Amino acid sequence: MTAAPAARRVGVMGGAFDPPHLAHRALLEAAQLQLQLDELRVIPTGQAWHKPRALSDASHRLAMVQLAFGDLPGVTLDSREIARDGPSYTVDTLRELRAERPTDQFFLIIGADQARALTSWRAWSEILQLAIISVADRACVVGETDRCEAEQAAPSRFLHLAMPALDISATDIRNRISARQGVTTLVCEAVARYIADHHLYQTV
Repeated sequence: MTAAPAARRVGVMGGAFDPPHLAHRALLEAAQLQLQLDELRVIPTGQAWHKPRALSDASHRLAMVQLAFGDLPGVTLDSREIARDGPSYTVDTLRELRAERPTDQFFLIIGADQARALTSWRAWSEILQLAIISVADRACVVGETDRCEAEQAAPSRFLHLAMPALDISATDIRNRISARQGVTTLVCEAVARYIADHHLYQTV
């Protein structure tokens, strides 16, 4: 009798990655180490339902993600949300992954701001059943009062990742580029070169 395959630990990290920056990379590395992942899927957003601005063309964001994270072992670029018609919803992606890999254990990696907004996401309670929510914290210790509403409802479905204090945001990077300021300390060299070569974010 053939033994059932062992459950793999798979991280899932979505985002606009417009552009991907060094704080994203630090989070990926922290998640790999602290969650002991067998694989980490990076999934660029397709049509973001919650963002008021239009995202950069998907081809640029995919290329930058490959440049930013392609050298990290165990990281896989997953373009399913970009290929999907209509708005991108995390629950749909997790449903697909669970159907494809029913024995795997999934860890959804999000920031603290996303955790606070989780109850506004489509089918958020189902998301808690499909994946362990792994929240990136700036501090190493999270107090009881810091728990978001979703975590208070289902604390066993949450983990916290200790993160270095990196004050980097894609919005700030786009603004800096528009103002002709340097961003070489905020994104990897290959991404900075790609942005310059393709004249991205010249106006915001």
